[in-house]
Amino acid sequence: MIPRSEYPRPQLMRDKWMNLNGKWQFEFDFGVSGQEKGMHAEDSGHLYSKEITVPFCPESKLSGIEYKDYMNSVWYRREVNIPDDWNLSKGYVILHFGAVDWQTYVWVNGCLSGGHQGGYTSFSIDITNKVRSGNNIIVVQAIDEKAAHGSQASGKQSHRYASYGCHYTRTTGIWQTVWMEYVPSVYVTKLDITPDVQNNKVDITAVLYGNMNGENDYRLEAVASYEGKFMGSKSIIPSWRGNNLSIELDELHLWEPLCGRLYDLDVKLYKAEKVIDSVTSYFGMRSVDLTDNVILINGKPVYQRLILDQGFYPDGVYTAPSDDELRLDVQRSIDMGFNGARLHEKVFEERFLYWADKAGYLCWGEHANWGLDISKDENLGSFQNEWTEEINRDYSHPSIIGWCPFNETQGNQSNRLVDTIVKLTKQLDPTRPVIDTSGWTHHYASDGRSGTDIFDVHDYEQNPEKFKATYAPFAEGQTPPHTTRTPVDTWLPGVPYFVSEFGGIRWAPEKGNESWGYGIAPEDESEFINRYRGLVTALLEHPKMCAFCYTQLTDVEQEVNGLYTYDRRPKFDPEVIKAITSMPAAIEKIGD
Repeated sequence: MIPRSEYPRPQLMRDKWMNLNGKWQFEFDFGVSGQEKGMHAEDSGHLYSKEITVPFCPESKLSGIEYKDYMNSVWYRREVNIPDDWNLSKGYVILHFGAVDWQTYVWVNGCLSGGHQGGYTSFSIDITNKVRSGNNIIVVQAIDEKAAHGSQASGKQSHRYASYGCHYTRTTGIWQTVWMEYVPSVYVTKLDITPDVQNNKVDITAVLYGNMNGENDYRLEAVASYEGKFMGSKSIIPSWRGNNLSIELDELHLWEPLCGRLYDLDVKLYKAEKVIDSVTSYFGMRSVDLTDNVILINGKPVYQRLILDQGFYPDGVYTAPSDDELRLDVQRSIDMGFNGARLHEKVFEERFLYWADKAGYLCWGEHANWGLDISKDENLGSFQNEWTEEINRDYSHPSIIGWCPFNETQGNQSNRLVDTIVKLTKQLDPTRPVIDTSGWTHHYASDGRSGTDIFDVHDYEQNPEKFKATYAPFAEGQTPPHTTRTPVDTWLPGVPYFVSEFGGIRWAPEKGNESWGYGIAPEDESEFINRYRGLVTALLEHPKMCAFCYTQLTDVEQEVNGLYTYDRRPKFDPEVIKAITSMPAAIEKIGD
């Protein structure tokens, strides 16, 4: 049985594809000398002494390797047969990687075919000219030198030998699905879908690849439907690159928090009257806007009751053991009364976003900036490229309602990289708000074109009364707390404000002093519930607080702040937590 066998790219699906997860040959390369040894060669099979289960990283139990020390370089090798109906003279064979940490090189039949830098985003390589009918050899090298501090964005991966505090087991090499796809000589390579709720239409940018030789007998058609019912269509004569199609919808079904109404989208490319490419997708109709102190979804104030989700798994580390576990993590959060999450210090795979889209689950997309020294200008390139890839990949997911490229950057670090990335983010996606760097130091500007759109803070005060008192003056019109960390002299009234990390209440009595967490653990379950209620209520009742984010969904290794254990068992009755989390919020009463 192939692990993680589901189609990995749910918003651009086609029929001819092959999942390459499963058994690969594997070898360590501690000295990064594998190329000199010829491990990339077509006849290199004898150099590999181990077997690994892809897509699980070698640190994980599910990989079959479970080696947790540093691995500066690792190698993968497997044989692949090209299906007989993949006509290499009339189309392309594309090799896709969900994510490989960190520097990747790919050989096909002994020939270097491409590569990628960055451990979190998807990439593709055209291997048409390297493959042949029948048997082929694919070799992948991943170089991942996390011991070299400052040069890699590595999120919550530990830079010590072992896990400690809020830093966990490392991930090296392949950790998301590897797959091949056959596409025609001219094909749809990308869809950007932008809902326009106010005008009852959806705007689609379809990017084509291939040489149309100046011929005008091509036609591109997009058809939208809802629950099987036709909703609208648009047909154009396409150009060789970006093509804009706007579909006026017969009926408007809004994608709302915890109600993920999704339209289906079929896109076909015709030559004369023959369909030469066909892809299926989906979209949600929703808008995100900001007004004084409030974030609006579809024009209505929505209090974002977020959970901090680290995206770690006991047996898979960065990789969920199954697609259903991704779905269940969304449901586990909803069962405790939350309507969304900060996808924290990690770029989550698209399948997670698919389940969030279906559930109406609000997500803040982040990058894994920890580990990267942002005071060095030379680190801009790799971060900028990967952040651009993330936005381009996830732009069309309705569940993504905002972007946050950085978390807890220091005030004494260079602002240049942060400023550059924030401006880039707003250019790439003008439809969503941007938090420049969560928690500590913010930058904002009155021109609305640069700086943070939302001011968020992190506060792990464990005493509910002290916690509430901190924010009381803000409710009375005074400057909110923690704004002195900004590199400007004045607070901009009306900027939405929320506490995006709080709580983190330790709870693992069975582990004693072998665990890590914030503050002093409660004496018993009753004290935990009372503390949780006090902290949450202080934020829900605040008239100028638009959201909160509780730390965290699950324990992760030694960190025991989760509402669930690491193996996803609820620590408390979900209905009790849900009753507290879902209490009415003051901000949602605006306009009543």
